[in-house]
Amino acid sequence: MTGVCVNQFPTAAGKVENSPYERLAALGITLPPPPPPIANFVTHVVEGNMLYLSGQGPREADGFMHAGKVGAGVSVEAAYGHARLTGINLLAVMHDALGDLTRVKRVVKLLGMVNAVPEFEDHPSVINGCSDLLIAVFGAGGEHARSAVGFGSLPGNITVEIEAIVALHG
Repeated sequence: MTGVCVNQFPTAAGKVENSPYERLAALGITLPPPPPPIANFVTHVVEGNMLYLSGQGPREADGFMHAGKVGAGVSVEAAYGHARLTGINLLAVMHDALGDLTRVKRVVKLLGMVNAVPEFEDHPSVINGCSDLLIAVFGAGGEHARSAVGFGSLPGNITVEIEAIVALHG
C-alpha cells in the first residue's frame, strides 16, 4: 500500500475510503441509535482527549439482546457475531458522544467479557468480532490493547459485554 495513509483502505475498485463512515458503508453497516444505559450510569465520559465507553452488549436495533452461555448452546461463531454487534453499539455511542467518528485518534483499550461455561477457553476468538470491526473502521487507529476474559454471568445473561477507552484528536 505504498503512498496510502495507514488509515485509508483501497476498495476492489481502487477507490480509497478515508472516513470511518465510508468504511462503515462499505461494510454495509448503518449505525443504530445508541443503546440506553440499563442501570444508574452514563454511556460515556469524555475527560480531556479521552473517551471512556461503558460496557455495551449484543443489542439489536429493535432492542433484542442475545443471551446464553458460550460453550453451552452458543457457539464461538455466534458469539463472534455478538461481539461484532456489540462493537457496532460501541460505535453508535462514540458517534453520539463525539458527533463525528473522525474525532477518534485511536482505540486504546478494550475489555471484552464473555459469558461462558467454566471450561470454555477461546475467549479471544469471541472478542475478535469487536476487534476486527474496529480495525476495519479505523484502520491502524483501531488497533488496541485488549483483555478477553470469561465470566460466570453477565447482566440479562447476555453473551458478551465490551467496554472501550478511546483517544481523541486534540
